[in-house]
Amino acid sequence: MRPAMSKPVFFLGGAQTDFARNVAREGKELADLVREVTTGALDDAALEPRAVESIHVGNAFGELFTGQAQMGALPATMLAELDGVPAARHEGACASGSLAILAASAEIEAGRYDCVLVVGAEQERNVPGEVAARHLGTAAWTGHEAESARYVWPHMFSEITSTLLARSPRGPTRAHLAAIAKKNFANARKNPFAQTREWSFGPTAFDDDDDANPVVTGGVRRQDCGQVTDGAAAIVLASERFAEAHAQRTGRSLSAFPRLIGWGHRTAALSLAEKVRRGEGDPYLLPHLRGAITDAYRRASIAGPFDLQGVETHDCFTVTEYLALDHLGITAPGEAYRAVEERTCEVGGRLPVNPSGGLIGLGHPVGATGVRMALDACRQVSGRAGAVQIDGAKRFGTLNIGGSATTVVSFVWEGS
Repeated sequence: MRPAMSKPVFFLGGAQTDFARNVAREGKELADLVREVTTGALDDAALEPRAVESIHVGNAFGELFTGQAQMGALPATMLAELDGVPAARHEGACASGSLAILAASAEIEAGRYDCVLVVGAEQERNVPGEVAARHLGTAAWTGHEAESARYVWPHMFSEITSTLLARSPRGPTRAHLAAIAKKNFANARKNPFAQTREWSFGPTAFDDDDDANPVVTGGVRRQDCGQVTDGAAAIVLASERFAEAHAQRTGRSLSAFPRLIGWGHRTAALSLAEKVRRGEGDPYLLPHLRGAITDAYRRASIAGPFDLQGVETHDCFTVTEYLALDHLGITAPGEAYRAVEERTCEVGGRLPVNPSGGLIGLGHPVGATGVRMALDACRQVSGRAGAVQIDGAKRFGTLNIGGSATTVVSFVWEGS
């Protein structure tokens, strides 16, 4: 039995960039995004930089896309006031941002620091698409899988689709995957930060139409894919002692600040085939993924997904969200198709999933995604989510997946 959180961790503020931007075309670089979200998060939290005692940066592919390592130093590089503040960079493919949050919250629980900045950032649009695909593909088991694939991740998630269908012929069908894509693109239209908010689609854009929605590889078509994105997000986390004093200074109550109440973190073998093999005989395709989610529920002292008012989950491809639905417990194992057919996860449904637009609609700057999910969850539970607000949201979950579900992190955030 894994224990509950030893001490509460509070969210004081956060910021994200517009994910529609192409930073290179602006004559800027990744460091500029880090500066923007760092200052934005501190402004949102009504804090001066000197309040920050530790910094954690999520970034997956900085060396490949920008030639820059030592990403943990970027906040201090761009804001002289942060010079000397201890910082670290975290990498876990698409879950890098969530790993940074885990490290920050652990420091607060341990009593090492009272106010910690978390930044997630990635620049991906400064290279041709084929090059970007190769860079992103290094999060698979290089030299051991998908060696002949032109696009590693569409190939890998097409394999997941086939594996799911072999276990449950009811789904995911093309209709189920198209419904997820439509939902997330529609949600993104309301999000002022979404990369695709101004995109338009023709009448056959989500059909099996080789012109309007061409095959990328196997069972993956264009509209099934998350976006290659430039972007950053940042949040400020604090101990109860710090948050209470800050609430008094700013004329608020402690209950005004969302808090982290549950987390789960599991890591499996790099190989997708090996992960599937290890799950043979289990009702869930990926037992470790289910384990991370139930760890978060248990630490949060909730029974399951319907104790939440919404979820931000990983949808690097439509099948990734489909995979998450039964692992989250929204349906019984192998019955995720029911949630799609019954529209359970649409805004207005029993449990909205990805009201932000998700990775497909909002965008996927890899190292920033986990931080962005947490920011959206905290905005939801504090009634600050604007046009994508879920009415009455008091508790929100996140599920962040790195690689072929190699690194998985789940959080539960609660408001007053």
